[in-house]
Amino acid sequence: MPPRPRHPMPEFVREALTTRGLMDLYRARPPYQRNDYIGWITRAKTEVTRQKRLNQMLDELERGGMYMKMKWMGK
Repeated sequence: MPPRPRHPMPEFVREALTTRGLMDLYRARPPYQRNDYIGWITRAKTEVTRQKRLNQMLDELERGGMYMKMKWMGK
């Protein structure tokens, strides 16, 4: 099975994480979660959907215990 594609972080995601003070919480997540979030956000076909997905990621990071609307207990 080929490796999953790696998604580079777009500047708008970096800015949102920095503005909300969530970069450390983002970096604390496992690499697969960070990659999944970026891929999911950037695959959105419209700006409205892209923003909705970005906001979901930011909210989940802020609240903790969630990953893509699923319970996540951390490392």
